[in-house]
Amino acid sequence: MKTRFYRSGFVFLTFILLLSFQSKVQAQRSGTNWAKDGYQYYRPGQDGIEELDTRDSAKKTVIITKEMLTPQGKAALKVQGFSFSSDGNKALIFANSKRVWRYNTRGDYWVYDMAAKTLKQLGSGKPGSSLMFAKISPDGTKAAYVSGHNIYVEDLGTGEIKPLTTDGSTKLINGTFDWAYEEEFDCRDGFRWSPDSKLIAYWQIDARKIKNYLMLNTTDSIYPFTVPVEYPVAGEDPSSCKVGVVDIGTAKTTWIDVPGDNVQHYIPRMEWTTNSNNIILEQLNRAQNESKIFIGNASNGTTHVIHQEQDKAWIDGKARWNGGNPVGWEWINKGKAFIWVSENDGWRHAYKIDLDGKETLITKGDYDLIKLDLLDETGGYIYFTASPENATQKYLYRVKLNGSSKTPERLTPADLPGTHTYEISPNGKIALHHFSNSYTPPQSEIISLPVYKHLSGNIMAVKKDAKNKPEFFKIKTVDGIEMDGWMVKPTNFDASKKYPVVFTVYGEPAGQTVTDTYGIGRNGLYVGNMADDGYIYMSVEGRGAPAPKGAAWRKSIYKSIGIINIRDQAMAAKEIIKWPFVDSTRIAVHGWSGGGSSTLNLMFQYPGIYKTGIAVAAVGWQLSYDNIYQERYMGVPTDDAGREPFIKGSPVTYAKNLRGNLLYIHGTGDDNVHYRNAELLINELIKYNRQFQLMSYPNRTHGIFEGPGTSEHLHTLFTQYLKEHCPPGGR
Repeated sequence: MKTRFYRSGFVFLTFILLLSFQSKVQAQRSGTNWAKDGYQYYRPGQDGIEELDTRDSAKKTVIITKEMLTPQGKAALKVQGFSFSSDGNKALIFANSKRVWRYNTRGDYWVYDMAAKTLKQLGSGKPGSSLMFAKISPDGTKAAYVSGHNIYVEDLGTGEIKPLTTDGSTKLINGTFDWAYEEEFDCRDGFRWSPDSKLIAYWQIDARKIKNYLMLNTTDSIYPFTVPVEYPVAGEDPSSCKVGVVDIGTAKTTWIDVPGDNVQHYIPRMEWTTNSNNIILEQLNRAQNESKIFIGNASNGTTHVIHQEQDKAWIDGKARWNGGNPVGWEWINKGKAFIWVSENDGWRHAYKIDLDGKETLITKGDYDLIKLDLLDETGGYIYFTASPENATQKYLYRVKLNGSSKTPERLTPADLPGTHTYEISPNGKIALHHFSNSYTPPQSEIISLPVYKHLSGNIMAVKKDAKNKPEFFKIKTVDGIEMDGWMVKPTNFDASKKYPVVFTVYGEPAGQTVTDTYGIGRNGLYVGNMADDGYIYMSVEGRGAPAPKGAAWRKSIYKSIGIINIRDQAMAAKEIIKWPFVDSTRIAVHGWSGGGSSTLNLMFQYPGIYKTGIAVAAVGWQLSYDNIYQERYMGVPTDDAGREPFIKGSPVTYAKNLRGNLLYIHGTGDDNVHYRNAELLINELIKYNRQFQLMSYPNRTHGIFEGPGTSEHLHTLFTQYLKEHCPPGGR
């Protein structure tokens, strides 16, 4: 019941990276556009594409002006993403983007030639805003892109367009992915140029056997019509997946012979090695608890395994430790070895793996690597984000790349407690540093590394005069589980009075709610200020959340979503109710998506604790959610025994126990958590005469934001219902 869209106030206050524009709407989300020397970086500005020098904050050079970005007879392009050819002579510009599922990955691409000073659009004759993932070849002479589920190559000199695949359709997908791969593996960009620019390796997803979920649109025409989405639910076979290598000259594809049934395995990662005859890919079995790394020969399609691992629960993909981006392979030693992240020893650690399979542990100790920030092979270090002492925070560390470091070296200053993110230049000497904590607004600066020295931007400092800031705490349940939590007390708090508590919850492996970041403690769904109105707003985080507390903490939820995570929440609430200033008769909970599911389960399984609940876009029946997500965490439900955990953890199973006040909200156009979940829940509540309030938003998707007045209506509804059924103020 995923979706990283669990809506609490802090989700809307996402950290804005002030110093660098990222082309996150383009293709696969990427990092800062650094110059090759690692001291300059690029961003769009009012006057065009700018080059900024990290060593001189006053220095700014417009390298592609607004006039250069203006097609003849048209308005200047609004740059939404850009990249440069390997030689720096051409710029690839992304504009006029359109949304595909979650992200704007479809649009128009233009090439600006620095030497010829010309601006040309790619894909002549293709529909507007139809190109995806365009990339200039390493030799700078061609560009390749996806349009209409086929891959094309275009000569940048002559403009000649050549199809490399011709069998693509909405169900046979070349060079990109279906809904499930995109949503659950973060896979979007589905092809790669070979280093010699002669070949392209690509994914082909065959969804022809996947059943369509038919969403019903009843408002946009006189007669209702269906909107089909290929959507493999838990227990149904996934799409077939294979990898091919197509020759640019002949348009002939050689398929890579990866052992095993293409339907019963996934390929979430694929890249070229450092030569143009071999690709490397990761294969996961359908249960996602067995990973194999293959080297594939591009000439004849043969493969061999160089590494494999297994887990009793599941194996996370690269997107989990790379900021949501699975692209790239971390090569070292001139392509003879690479960095691999694994939880084999119970912690998320970095390993060096040679092509003969030999492993060397690099990050040692009882802590988790949260994000791999940079491999500085020249300097001999690996830079990474971790937080060994406090799972709600993030700091920068480094260890020696050869694995000789016994303990990690912390680089983030000790006087800045909170959440830190770094965008480190390729040379490892410069970083864009971003910081906030629960009471300090986002700040950004440029620093030098490894000597941590401020170069420009804000002088980092915590906000010392913050008022009524969130209070972090730990609470231990009757089961001996110690959980992190935060709360914001009423503005004029009086310890002699009792106040209502409103919990915000998520509770699944896709996201944390208890983090030391700015905006924590604010509820974006509430009209007004909860603290001023007299609520205690709170969140606690139990097992299953992706906190850096070790694999055992995260994976204890395996085959127990809807059970263990719900009990942890309820047992923590049971302890909190004992606090002298908490009114046990006014306990409310709310959540969105996976948090909506948790809200329902808490209301149904522990009706003695929670009196009011507001659930949005919840998965009411786990067997109705997509197979990649649900099977990863709950097993593959191929028989009654396999389906039992899904049923046991589903809110519908417990709906008959509802005693409190429930507001349920869902968009009928939700392509992620389908409206079917709402109707299954409604039927069960009707069956047992359990009264509740329902709000359906016609044709709104999982975010419920489309259409005039939607957000205001939703926020007003949320606020009025909460005030009516869980009145604010001390008593």
